Amino acid sequence: MKEKPDNINRRDFLRTVGAAGLGGSIALTAAADAKEKTTDPNAPRRIQKIKLPTRTLGKTGVKVPILALGMMFDALEKQIVLRKALELGVTYWDTAYSYGGEKSERGIAKFLAKNPDVRKHLFIATKASTSGKPRTIDLIEKRLHQSLKKLNISRIDLYYGMHDISNPAELTDDLRKWAESAKKRNLIRFFGISTHRNMPACLQAAAKLDWIDVVMTTYNFRVMQKKEMQDAIQACHKAGTGLVAMKTQTRKQKPISDEDEKVVGHFLKRGFTLGQAKIKAVLADKRFTSVAIGRDNISHLTLNVAAVLDKTKLTKEDMDVFAEYARTTCSGYCAGCADICSDACPDVPCISEVMRHLMYYNGYGDHQNARELFARIPARIRKKLLTTDYSLAEARCPQHMPIAELIAEAVNKLA
Repeated sequence: MKEKPDNINRRDFLRTVGAAGLGGSIALTAAADAKEKTTDPNAPRRIQKIKLPTRTLGKTGVKVPILALGMMFDALEKQIVLRKALELGVTYWDTAYSYGGEKSERGIAKFLAKNPDVRKHLFIATKASTSGKPRTIDLIEKRLHQSLKKLNISRIDLYYGMHDISNPAELTDDLRKWAESAKKRNLIRFFGISTHRNMPACLQAAAKLDWIDVVMTTYNFRVMQKKEMQDAIQACHKAGTGLVAMKTQTRKQKPISDEDEKVVGHFLKRGFTLGQAKIKAVLADKRFTSVAIGRDNISHLTLNVAAVLDKTKLTKEDMDVFAEYARTTCSGYCAGCADICSDACPDVPCISEVMRHLMYYNGYGDHQNARELFARIPARIRKKLLTTDYSLAEARCPQHMPIAELIAEAVNKLA
């Protein structure tokens, strides 16, 4: 199916927001941050001044913007971001039960209470975060009703009933029956799963189950180099399973290196920030409908919108730069192949989780969330983190990560 063409280019967009050229977009940071502190988020204002390109979300048949607002933040306090997202055409909002200390969903409810006509413009996705508790059908049902109450809406557009799944065995027939029941009760429109551990196995399993409408998965210039990942994505695409990308920015566990500075320089010469180039690299894969990027300030959101509106395509040279960058810096990035390190260290089956939490801390600067997530790892396992021998896991790691060193850093920063 032919998708809608862009109805606005980057130059028109930047003129709309009051800047000229991508450099002007970057210069918006200070002004946007100041506006964020002083503007009334509920003042009457025309929404959707800009209409983003859309793609069809798999077999659902629904068209959604190719950029989604990842709401892993306190939306009660960041109402201005929600309003700006609407103005910029980012009408696909992705949240979860636990996001923002459980204030993300409540923030959406607050915004809709003061702007009730906005609901019809939004595609709202949320997830059944279980906070480390055993995932049962009863808990998923409970989380759904809690999210509906917090959002103060009668139906969720896309519900990821299995959030952060790493074991395809969890995709049971009981889960299928529950998903079908939730749809019949008109509580959800579509059912999905999210995964950033053992993604290829989870994607391959989802492709075989016609009751899974959408999969949200880690996908970025690093992960896309893996053949098993490409095969799994193709299986979902062929089955009509909608694909949404997350973790597109690929923050590392390690500090900035010469390789990082080199690739930043390459893309700045091309007219993009590195973050914008990462978005464009993912969206170049038309099998993906949208990218969900967590942004809690207007300046970053503006840059992301500029990237998806810009019609300049990445060249083969650009993609080769990314491939080489992925190869030379792989030891600083956990690719989420959790089954490998878990098999090597069965007493601590959470190595990839710890790596992700450290990435939130070092890469995103999200210290509070990183600590909260780390604290959800069972205490009996956390106690073993500094006494476990990780040599076998390090030997098997495809990324050649210094796991013992990074685990020690994580415990020091997050415990």
